[in-house]
Amino acid sequence: MIDLHMHTIYSDGSKSVEELLKMCEEKKLEYISITDHDTCKQYNDEALRKNIFTGKIIIGTEQHAVFKDKSIEILGYNIDTDVISKWGEKYYSEKSLKEQQAICYRRLLDICDKHGLIYDESKIKKPQRASEYVEIPIYEEIMTHKENHKILGEFAENFSIFFRKGLANKNSSYFMNHIEFRPQYKEVIDIIHKAGGKAFLAHPFEYKFEDTIKFIEDLRKEQELDGIEVFHPSSEIDDRIQILMDYARKNNLYISGGSDFHGKSKPDIQIGIGRGSLNINKQIIEEWI
Repeated sequence: MIDLHMHTIYSDGSKSVEELLKMCEEKKLEYISITDHDTCKQYNDEALRKNIFTGKIIIGTEQHAVFKDKSIEILGYNIDTDVISKWGEKYYSEKSLKEQQAICYRRLLDICDKHGLIYDESKIKKPQRASEYVEIPIYEEIMTHKENHKILGEFAENFSIFFRKGLANKNSSYFMNHIEFRPQYKEVIDIIHKAGGKAFLAHPFEYKFEDTIKFIEDLRKEQELDGIEVFHPSSEIDDRIQILMDYARKNNLYISGGSDFHGKSKPDIQIGIGRGSLNINKQIIEEWI
């Protein structure tokens, strides 16, 4: 079993690298990748030199990108971390991240006010690290007030829907305009390739587009992908895994997969198995590792 999509405290996860490695070892995973958002700092962690995990580690990252005013994520594997880190300073330096945090915090509270949502600002957990996102603690606070559920409608179901259909959706009145902080899709693909890596579109069905396959087609017209993350919790329902698998095979794209483990912010997601049915076989990555 493998898991090539996990997050730690170096981005928006709740586990340290050491804690994550111990969990992967307990699960007896054969291959893993720690794909923190917009950084490679996790690979400088001292825990990686302690031989905690006896499987193989594929150096990875998950980078935000913008394509036609839509926010997406690209997974890069087998990368030179120095190349990615040097490039990333343009967008994700400590100073830039703190500035973005402050802007996003105020922007989302303004959106809440605009929609008449109730919240107690003193109860919103303030981020301790520049890499943390402010959206989740704000969402958690507004969800404690039952009056907000009716206003939010389907956004009250879970944070993923609130984020993808609201905050990241240009046509929504909840749109936060994260895209002004993000690099363009082509630039992200180019830097991953410059770093000697392979670029995979992360969790295609997570974005909740009306036509996921058409969106992938449009992406590939601008800049070709190396692969697609076929196995992911967002693909565990219906025939989504098979749809993506068939598309990847038909178009000679590599296949990857992972749980997208975050810890506390996604308590229903487990390492290796996602929401319970992933159990990804290492054979899917043997073509490209």
